[in-house]
Amino acid sequence: MLHFRSMVVLKELFQTQLKRPLPGRAGVKATPAACFSTGRLDGRLPGRVRALAPQSFTRRHAVRSFCSKGDSHNEASKDSSAEKRRKAGILPSLEDLLFYTIAEGQEKIPAHKFTTALKATGLRTGDPRLKECMEMLKQTVKTTSDGALDRHLFKKCVQSNIVLLTQAFRKKFVIPDFQSFCAHIDELYDKAKNMPGGQVADYIPQLARFSPDLWAVSLCTVDGQRHTVGDTKVPFCLQSCVKPLKYAIAVHDHGTEYVHRFIAKEPSGLRFNKLFLNEEDKPHNPMVNAGAIVCTSLIKQGASNAEKFDYVMNFMNKLAGNEYVGFSNATFQSERESGDRNFAIGYYLKEKKCFPEGTDMTSILDFYFQLCSIEVTCESASVMAATLANGGFCPITGERVLSPEAVRDTLSLMHSCGMYDFSGQFAFHVGLPAKSGVAGGILLVVPNVMGIMCWSPPLDKLGNSVRGIQFCTDLVSLFNFHNYDNLRHFAKKLDPRREGGVFQVKSVINLLFAAYTGDVSALRRFALSSMDMEQRDYDSRTALHVAAAEGHGEVVRFLLEGCKVNPVPKDRWGNTPQDEAVHFGHHDVVTILRDYHAKYSPLEVAEDKEKSETNLDGLL
Repeated sequence: MLHFRSMVVLKELFQTQLKRPLPGRAGVKATPAACFSTGRLDGRLPGRVRALAPQSFTRRHAVRSFCSKGDSHNEASKDSSAEKRRKAGILPSLEDLLFYTIAEGQEKIPAHKFTTALKATGLRTGDPRLKECMEMLKQTVKTTSDGALDRHLFKKCVQSNIVLLTQAFRKKFVIPDFQSFCAHIDELYDKAKNMPGGQVADYIPQLARFSPDLWAVSLCTVDGQRHTVGDTKVPFCLQSCVKPLKYAIAVHDHGTEYVHRFIAKEPSGLRFNKLFLNEEDKPHNPMVNAGAIVCTSLIKQGASNAEKFDYVMNFMNKLAGNEYVGFSNATFQSERESGDRNFAIGYYLKEKKCFPEGTDMTSILDFYFQLCSIEVTCESASVMAATLANGGFCPITGERVLSPEAVRDTLSLMHSCGMYDFSGQFAFHVGLPAKSGVAGGILLVVPNVMGIMCWSPPLDKLGNSVRGIQFCTDLVSLFNFHNYDNLRHFAKKLDPRREGGVFQVKSVINLLFAAYTGDVSALRRFALSSMDMEQRDYDSRTALHVAAAEGHGEVVRFLLEGCKVNPVPKDRWGNTPQDEAVHFGHHDVVTILRDYHAKYSPLEVAEDKEKSETNLDGLL
């Protein structure tokens, strides 16, 4: 029998074991596997955990099966069903596994605990994809006296959205540790909030009315994870932020070749409202006023302005996942009354025959002013940006809104031309597609990851939000979101798309502790959350080593048949799990390991393990 290296650790762990009865003990509720507070930062366990408590205490009681059916079935059918479920691997029932993941050993889950756990993943209870689940939850809670759900009620509530929910709780979203990421975002927000300077746009009265203290950041990932901070529900006009969106609509409808018969693709190097065309008498790009006016003329040609506006608003609603999209008539009227420069550009474009044949220039300018006056909130605009980040699919509805071609072309031009005369600097320092507007918004896209909307009215001399620029710069300084951050030998930054080392340290401690205590329910939770069930401690001991040494046959069987782990791993002394079982006289475990090893083939096991993962990942 090997001993602990620290008597303090022994005392704490033994007390933990006494406080935590095994699942299945009569009259005692099971509690979740705990993480060692004394765990080392290198992920090593403090000694060999099988010396924790008398073996008779840890294996005297049978482990409760989570695969049993109702009492109406006879014992034969129960055994048959349990065998079928066990052979199915680690996923006998997604709903049951999700229940045990959230319940953490309790018999019921309070409704508020479920919604709190859901929000921790980044999903909102108002997510359109969870509509059926949330409606069923409300109805079910009304029928309970304590507002808590047992396993059957929980299953009834989540079964319509089980794939999305399982994906969320398995940390399969693009930002696995979403709470930690949001904490960083809040810090960046607070830092930018103290930025001085800037002037609120005042060329029309409606813009000048906004307080310079307003500041908001909202993000939406490609999986629909949401986070907002600040004045995110205050409506404001898109202004120039609408330019990439209407360009995307034009390319979606007509294709790249047709659109660029009328508009070029180069940065102008001039102010956004200059009366200037390139050598071919085309506007330089669709992000300056001349190009945006021509782009407006390509949308729904031949239709009335009312039909055109409804058409674009329908697109905007789809881009925003049916979140807030409005219209400011006051801003539209002011834009039209003070739009002399845009009228001059319009007449210049007409003279140079830049519009499609038969275009009514004054009508197009009215439509142009209308689109600039579309209202959004930070929250709805972040979903629009996320739709671009997600290749044209709205993350919170799953609907395809734009073609891949339209998204690709839009992001390319946002990257090179989206930030007025600051576009080159922004591409150099931030390296992400973005578009700013004089209302104070910056629509930022992190391709394949998320969309962000920053909004603060004070602008710098180039017309970009002072706080927004600071936030975007700090964001890329902290995270490796810059387009070229992943080049070899580049300085390391945080990558929120990966789970951190602290999580890995906790996972190996929790995994081996669950194997030591024979806690099959905890192991099921770990498998559900995509934990590596073969990870090792500093002695190269796996969960299978620990379970075999403690004589937990159910755990050994689960690891072998459910998780398809390697049955013959060797620790640093060269011992296999079977050696451990023989040494401590656990003959039933020796039999399980020997029988499994007799038919063991590394190639077949690898294929089986892949199939067992596909049981869930294929659905996701």
